[in-house]
Amino acid sequence: MNAEELRALQAPLKARYKETPDAAAITLTADGRLGDEDITCSVETGKALVRAGLHPATGGDGLSACSGDMLLQALVACAGVTLRAVATALEVPLSGGTVHAEGDLDFRGTLGTDKETPVGFRDIRLRFDLDTDATPEQLATLFRLTERYCVVYQTLAGSPGITLADSADDNRD
Repeated sequence: MNAEELRALQAPLKARYKETPDAAAITLTADGRLGDEDITCSVETGKALVRAGLHPATGGDGLSACSGDMLLQALVACAGVTLRAVATALEVPLSGGTVHAEGDLDFRGTLGTDKETPVGFRDIRLRFDLDTDATPEQLATLFRLTERYCVVYQTLAGSPGITLADSADDNRD
């Protein structure tokens, strides 16, 4: 896809969202089913069913996907797509490349063995290795806009509000 094709694809959407801002606000969903006899949760991805389970550092057997890995994979996917779209829109020469994310965890928090150890990632690093003849200025713009427009990156950086509820709560009124 080139810049002109991308603009043509997105122009009607941008016009619609400017005219009717509420049309741009959507709710994405994800659903899972708890394992019947093991400590897993199967998640529908739209393309496949992914069975997530405990990471080996918390007692898992390594045969199921780890949700922490899935979080990093979502970041890589979003950042990669965003970078490619920005490069296309700005006509930054890009013939390929890779995206890598890594995050630091201390499983003492998850396992509750140390109340002072936080649960979750302490640090996440995202790295691109691009096949490009872009100038340093073009790369700086590409990375700045990728950071700005990557949904998963911005979500992780901004810590949105999140709630946990039992669906039975809806029926208790």
